[in-house]
Amino acid sequence: MKKLLIFTCLLSACAFASAQTQEGNLLVGGNISNFRLDFQDESTTFQMTLTPKIAYFIRDNMALGGYGELGIIAAKDNDALVNYGIGALGRYYISDESTVVVRDSRFFLEANAGFHGNNGPANTNGIGIGFGPGWTYFITENIGLEALLKYNLTVGLGNSTTNNNLNLGVGFQIYLPTRGLRERLE
Repeated sequence: MKKLLIFTCLLSACAFASAQTQEGNLLVGGNISNFRLDFQDESTTFQMTLTPKIAYFIRDNMALGGYGELGIIAAKDNDALVNYGIGALGRYYISDESTVVVRDSRFFLEANAGFHGNNGPANTNGIGIGFGPGWTYFITENIGLEALLKYNLTVGLGNSTTNNNLNLGVGFQIYLPTRGLRERLE
């Protein structure tokens, strides 16, 4: 009986880890990155970027969708600098069991393309692309906490024709089954 209970728990854990990324599910959430708060004698600086996302799983482990981005850098006695963007994104979740380092977690790759800009002394407005690896830990069946390391590049017009950075963000995603998937499961 004890072996049957352990086997059932292991089987449910494996099913739990892949149920979120099934075809037909919807991913809704976002990331926060570039978070910084400096307290210095002459200047206090606040910096943060928010990136809301929505994506639909077109097949198992692969989601396509859109995102928005809004960032601010505010310093005492200086004008605020604003970063913005909107575009399409794609995610691919790696389903190989040998890559799982913590139970109920998955690695993924994310790429995006869209219109980006930053307004400041070295402003750039134009085409933005980004790509990088991420890791999600599912705290419940439908909620994931994640870390995402992305390289971002903006090419366009302005005082500077290019702007690039390496960005580490943390996020919160909700994986919602759509009606079609719920009907198939019933």
